[in-house]
Amino acid sequence: MKKYVGYFRVSTLEQGKSGLGLESQKSMVENYIENNKGILIDSFTEIETGTSKRKRTEIYKAIDFAKKNNAVLVIAKIDRLARNVYFVSSLMETGVEFVACDLPQATNFTIHLYAALAEMEAKLISERTKNALAEKKKRGHKLGTPENLTKEAKKKGLQVIKQKAINNKANIQATALIVEYREKGLSFDKIAKKLNDLNFGTANGKLHNSTSVLRLHKRFLKTEKEKNM
Repeated sequence: MKKYVGYFRVSTLEQGKSGLGLESQKSMVENYIENNKGILIDSFTEIETGTSKRKRTEIYKAIDFAKKNNAVLVIAKIDRLARNVYFVSSLMETGVEFVACDLPQATNFTIHLYAALAEMEAKLISERTKNALAEKKKRGHKLGTPENLTKEAKKKGLQVIKQKAINNKANIQATALIVEYREKGLSFDKIAKKLNDLNFGTANGKLHNSTSVLRLHKRFLKTEKEKNM
């Protein structure tokens, strides 16, 4: 029976106390282990506050425990771990096997690529946002949320932001797989079928086809070009 060590992470102290987000992560990990006929020998939970995001301690305890017990480090979602290229590289160097429940077919190459894409995407979004705000300010626009904005409008705006974030994560995951499949010589048609089989839809919630796969691959190549400029 394969041994697993769980790692969970919540972003705020409030979430840690209430269990919001944590319970769903635990459920995903438990289901994955059960489906793979394994056993959870221990788990570690990271509760981060706005001032301690860079001071993760539980992840290193989890890695060390998994290594000593020849166990697999399992996380619920890949974005809980693979957001920093340096960290992912360091994790791979330890030799600890790890898996993400939402992307179990990912290889070390995929996860490393995902981290690089996520890191680059975050930087590009930050730069675009700063440039856009600076341009608006230069044109005399008043920045900030209008006081007369209704609760319904604010809620709708928040939902749009959340959905964009979800779509962005899905695109990054899909792109990582596309690049890996292309490395293996698969055609865009075959890659589209694989993505659909894995329930990876497009940003509009539709099935992938060769055109959508080609678009994401071109976007990746463009991002790589911008990174190396």
